[in-house]
Amino acid sequence: MKFALINPSWSFDGSIYFGCREPHLPLEFGYAQTLLRDAGHDAEIFDGQLGSRTRQELTEAVSGYAPDIAVVTTAPSYLFWRCAPPELRVPQEMIRDLRPVVETIVGVGPHASTTPVAALAKLGADAVVLGECEDVLPKLASPKAQWAEIDSLCCWVDGNPRVRGPLHVTDLAALPALEWPAAAVRAHRHHHHRFDAEPSAPGAEVEASRGCPYHCSFCAKDNFRNNYRKRPVPVLLQEIDALLAQGIEYIYFIDEIFLPNRELLEALARRDVKCGVQTRIDLWTHELLDLLARAGCVSIEAGVESISERGRNLLDKNSRLTTDQITERLVYARGRVPFVQANLIDAEVDAEADVERWREHLQRHGVWANKPVPLFPYPGSPDYSKRWGAPDDVAWERAMEEYLARHARFSDIQDEHPLPLDALELPPAGPPMHRSDAIEGWR
Repeated sequence: MKFALINPSWSFDGSIYFGCREPHLPLEFGYAQTLLRDAGHDAEIFDGQLGSRTRQELTEAVSGYAPDIAVVTTAPSYLFWRCAPPELRVPQEMIRDLRPVVETIVGVGPHASTTPVAALAKLGADAVVLGECEDVLPKLASPKAQWAEIDSLCCWVDGNPRVRGPLHVTDLAALPALEWPAAAVRAHRHHHHRFDAEPSAPGAEVEASRGCPYHCSFCAKDNFRNNYRKRPVPVLLQEIDALLAQGIEYIYFIDEIFLPNRELLEALARRDVKCGVQTRIDLWTHELLDLLARAGCVSIEAGVESISERGRNLLDKNSRLTTDQITERLVYARGRVPFVQANLIDAEVDAEADVERWREHLQRHGVWANKPVPLFPYPGSPDYSKRWGAPDDVAWERAMEEYLARHARFSDIQDEHPLPLDALELPPAGPPMHRSDAIEGWR
């Protein structure tokens, strides 16, 4: 069978989305393509964002390929599954463009993992995958009449959505080293979260681990990319060495949390490469930060979230250090790594004047700390579940309504006021949703 793996041409007008808007390597589709080909299928990636293609150009390219199944993601890349745009407008538009040229369309991404019935109906897809998708997709080569028996899938059965769990968790150790076409690497000029120098060669994204052993209240990872797993270092190095041979100079590790990995860091230190990570500064000793710097790290994004122990406890950070110790560790890191950022979330318990004093102190030492960002209650996060219970078919609408009602100020990078979901999304393309949906073993 022929599979078209499609990353749409993204736009974010009116969205609360505060992730990076530059193109990134579609890692989930890289894995899926290799697994599909290993299973004897034909699979091609059509990346509207990295390829700078319009919707029409992307549709024409897919049409020319004539796939049996088109797979469309609802988040710009794996890097942003945990903070995806709440609205489905872009994948909705892509799927409606594809309908005249592709018979079978499948959705993947955080929306399908958290609210599968709503995602299925809104997208007008034939099925959506629950959880991590790369090794579920080869199973869809079976006849569509048998899809209702495939685990981790929501599909239409006699005009009604049928949800069959559980949420899929990929065996990360079994995933291959990715190999990217030279043209895709050349097109990837963006160096994610790098501020020490202008790019002089392409960048890339790599996944060293997936999931997180912590359960911070704001992180939307409960229904996908949850359990912490590491990729084998030899596989990682094979992937990194292939990228270096293609001329990249910078790698961003997309891990939810980049934990200290001495074997990997020592191997990176022997290679001519720069890298960036997102992590928790309280997990790093001075000696490990020295090793991280020797490994070529030029960017650290550290989740601090609150300047007070009370605030961090409210967010279930489980921090090992006091605020003074965190501050010292950030300043120590900045003495070795050119860019260090402390991320703050508005826990609504820290006085603004205290926050500004802390930010100014860090900035005097070269560490950047953002103004606290209002907390969006992502469906699939502990925060959402504490407020409303398990996500239902209107979970994204409920979270968006609450967010807009409570906040007048948003993140530093948002110049416009976000719009509600009904102003951003197209009407559902699928049959009406029913609360008597067949649900088997979900979650």
